[in-house]
Amino acid sequence: MRAMQVTAYDQPLELKELELPVPGPGEVLVKVETCGLNFGDTLLIKGTYQEKPPLPFTIGMELAGTVEGLGEGVEGLSVGQRIASYTGFGGLSEFATIPADICVPIPDNMTSVDAAAFLIAYGTSHVALDYKAHLKPGERLLVLGASGGVGLTAVELGKLMGAEVIACARGAEKLEICRKAGADHLINSDTDDIRQIVKDLGGADVVYDPIGGDQFKAALRACNAEARLLPLGFASGEVPQIPANYLLVKNLTVLGLYWGGYAKLNPRVLTDSFRTLFDWYAEGKLTPHVSNVLPLVEANAGLDLLRTRKATGKVVIEVNG
Repeated sequence: MRAMQVTAYDQPLELKELELPVPGPGEVLVKVETCGLNFGDTLLIKGTYQEKPPLPFTIGMELAGTVEGLGEGVEGLSVGQRIASYTGFGGLSEFATIPADICVPIPDNMTSVDAAAFLIAYGTSHVALDYKAHLKPGERLLVLGASGGVGLTAVELGKLMGAEVIACARGAEKLEICRKAGADHLINSDTDDIRQIVKDLGGADVVYDPIGGDQFKAALRACNAEARLLPLGFASGEVPQIPANYLLVKNLTVLGLYWGGYAKLNPRVLTDSFRTLFDWYAEGKLTPHVSNVLPLVEANAGLDLLRTRKATGKVVIEVNG
């Protein structure tokens, strides 16, 4: 089988021919149809992600495909069944072995491209807003990096959950995408004063932040009393230092979220969230925004779209296509 692998840190992926894997106990063999790319993949390539597998390894955190074989003891899945899974690694290969308990059946009306664009982006935002922040109808949600892969789903889910959504992104084109996803208010992060605009709108009750840096600092100072802040990543390259006295004065809560950690910490948090999200998709309440679909051999070009922030929504690789 073919796979795009990291063979040296901070270098382009290389297309390799590998042996077909064999599913072990509790695993399934999946023929991968599509793989969603994520900002975390770019960090894995640099060797700066939370996890650092030994070289060489295959990236690709989320995938969709068809079950081709069952390992010993697998129940509830069958050969020929379409599934999606958050795997952490291995999605950019034509076949993958995956623990059966992290596979989720794909709704009949969902395309493989949508399925590969779905799990991490929607899953991160849903766990953040529902499980962690307990976002309530009528609250004001500020989404930083709102046109990106996870940010856009936070806009969409926040609106679906009844919040008043403020979307912050770079430039008019990206802000228009946020507006179409349901944002009530738009902030241009290149030119606007984030803190002042949010305060003029009445302040933020929940802050969703995959960016960090100066945007987090501005959002922190635009929070209402008892607001909840969700630092999800640091795409700006700067990890903000949070003054504890400011948290104390306003009774603020900072809720760290490493979404992928729940795969080991408590997988049910993820699988319960997936079921809710797939139900909403089947009901027509969610529409994944995919800006680019590329073949396996162009995976490096797809990653460059993420690095340069030229993608809006998700970039998906067709692995077997």
